[in-house]
Amino acid sequence: MRKRKPKQRIITPDPRFGDVMVTKFVNNMMLEGKKSTNFANFYDAMDIIQEKTGENPHEVWKKALNMAMPAVEVRSKRIGGATFQIPTEIYASRKISNGMKWLIRFARARSGKSMAEKLAAELMAAAKGEGAAVKKKEDTHRMAEANRAFAHFKA
Repeated sequence: MRKRKPKQRIITPDPRFGDVMVTKFVNNMMLEGKKSTNFANFYDAMDIIQEKTGENPHEVWKKALNMAMPAVEVRSKRIGGATFQIPTEIYASRKISNGMKWLIRFARARSGKSMAEKLAAELMAAAKGEGAAVKKKEDTHRMAEANRAFAHFKA
């Protein structure tokens, strides 16, 4: 091995919930380095969730993230001229980042007025086990299940 692993950056917890994961989520949301805009969008989405559900928005967000996190994925591997989709377990940090990215991607794709409204709608749907991000996770799991016969190849 030539290169060493990069040092993990220290991420400061967000001001409202004091949660490092929220900051990571906002960092993933960021376009063109506008962090304050994204924090405003995220907190507006939290306020919308609070209004509509009456539940703790931080808990709803955590639940949504857990529902969107995949446990397995398929990796392509060439064996003897044929390409196989091999199901592999995902390590914790990749699970989290995949879940976050899917939630954000599908929130952006939603129809709605502002990013805050779209994000709130996607998070509430995901917390209920619905929504595009949860569907993406289920599709990923289904793919892995369908290709379980090739699991012995291990990527």
